[in-house]
Amino acid sequence: MKKLYLFVIIMAIAAMIVHTAESLLTMGYYIDPANFSLWSKLMMPGAGPPPAIFYAYSLLFAFVSWMLFGFVYVVLSGAIKEKDIVRKGLKFGTLIFLVGAFPGALMMVLILNLPLELIVSWVISDLILNLAGGIVAAKLIEG
Repeated sequence: MKKLYLFVIIMAIAAMIVHTAESLLTMGYYIDPANFSLWSKLMMPGAGPPPAIFYAYSLLFAFVSWMLFGFVYVVLSGAIKEKDIVRKGLKFGTLIFLVGAFPGALMMVLILNLPLELIVSWVISDLILNLAGGIVAAKLIEG
């Protein structure tokens, strides 16, 4: 369990860094008044940066998400027949991306009025994090 908790902490921090970088690169979408109605009141209760409680919830949600990722790795990693630990992690991360983040993004395109470029940036961030998460899980949990 210690390895799983370490994995969760590392990936929650990595996710905060990646999502912060991604949001800085796409800030125009967040500050465009035309998009204000899209954002939750938790993220943007008014004009300006999100309040501290938003970051607290983001960190909590990251911990929960990466804990689930780690549990799924523990359960499914034996099904990935790969000797090289990095390649095994990449395969797992790709699998999670293909059954989770990518279909979720496709649904966002269909049902939400979000700029396509913003959704694409989220998909890229998710791909990076899922691949990194797979590698970190393989090295920490199994390695």
